[in-house]
Amino acid sequence: MSKLPEFRLTAALVASGLMLGSLVTPAIAGKLGLGREALPEEIAAWDLSVLPDGTGLRPGSGDVATGEEVFAEKCAACHGEFAEGLDSWPVLAGGEGSLTDRRPVKTIGSYWPYLSTVWDYVHRSMPFGAAQTVSIDETYAITAFLLYSNGLVEDDFVLSHENFTEVKLPNADGFYPDDRPQTEYPLFTKEPCMSNCVAPVKVTKRAIELNVTPEDPDGRPAGSLPPIGAQPNRAQAPAVVPPPAETQVAAASPVPVAPSEAPAATAAVATADPALIDKGKTVFKKCAACHKVGEGAKNGTGPVLNGVIGAKAGAVDGFKYSKVLLDAGAGGMVWDAATLDAYLADPKGFLPKNKMAFAGIKKEDERAAVIAYLASIGP
Repeated sequence: MSKLPEFRLTAALVASGLMLGSLVTPAIAGKLGLGREALPEEIAAWDLSVLPDGTGLRPGSGDVATGEEVFAEKCAACHGEFAEGLDSWPVLAGGEGSLTDRRPVKTIGSYWPYLSTVWDYVHRSMPFGAAQTVSIDETYAITAFLLYSNGLVEDDFVLSHENFTEVKLPNADGFYPDDRPQTEYPLFTKEPCMSNCVAPVKVTKRAIELNVTPEDPDGRPAGSLPPIGAQPNRAQAPAVVPPPAETQVAAASPVPVAPSEAPAATAAVATADPALIDKGKTVFKKCAACHKVGEGAKNGTGPVLNGVIGAKAGAVDGFKYSKVLLDAGAGGMVWDAATLDAYLADPKGFLPKNKMAFAGIKKEDERAAVIAYLASIGP
């Protein structure tokens, strides 16, 4: 029969508008004497499940570039252009290494165990309000783009039914069978003890009186969640002075940039105007879905940007850079104000085939503000 459980198939047929008395599963037809058994081809039309071993996959393929286009058209309205999530819609990329944090970021790259779940869900249920309008090849392409957005494949990757099972998500081994019925439930189902009880319990003091509740530095109970959206206080953060001219090697970058080509950015770092830094903090929201800054920041879809001004390109520990950016860093490229300004204006044009899918910040004053903000954060 089908690998769909009996009740799921029956529910699916009923949900489709087919009366239970006219088309039912064999067990229902035989037991109740209603209607007729569903034909194999009718069952196959509803049997959309895809299993971790690839069972149920339809033949097809899709590449990262096509997936980016389809995602922008059909998915970005809810999940953002970079799978960063918008409003209450979930983020799909980033969160690597965050599962032990107070606020883990559960994404395809950090949390989901099987790629089959991604493909199945996209094909079966997306986009919102227009389910099952994504073609087979588009589903492969979107899945490939989501893998790329999580830094798991390169930008020339092509996903197909043939190589699907070769892709293993980082958290594939992070799940285990629920053994509570064997290990825990028996502890709570024993007959209660009703004899030889101890003397009545009397509360003499409370934890607050004994001062045994540990606290965080902010005075709140230890382990309590920070307010959503809270940002570290940067008011006292020292401005970072740009590196001496002799250490700036913008000319070694793939697109040579002279400091005179980015006067606003260079001036922003030099002056560290508080108003400009505040503006940069606002503009940085365009970047915050992928890049984190501040105390305790970790790599996400993009690398941590603490101390980026004056730093060698491709040098953040633990982040998987594109080959072209690693080569640029090895060639001496440094993120001075002028180089960073040129990169932010057109990431793909400045450094072709790098992983960042961001279209860039087109306004010069906004780029200058972001650079000033990053300079204010320091290492």
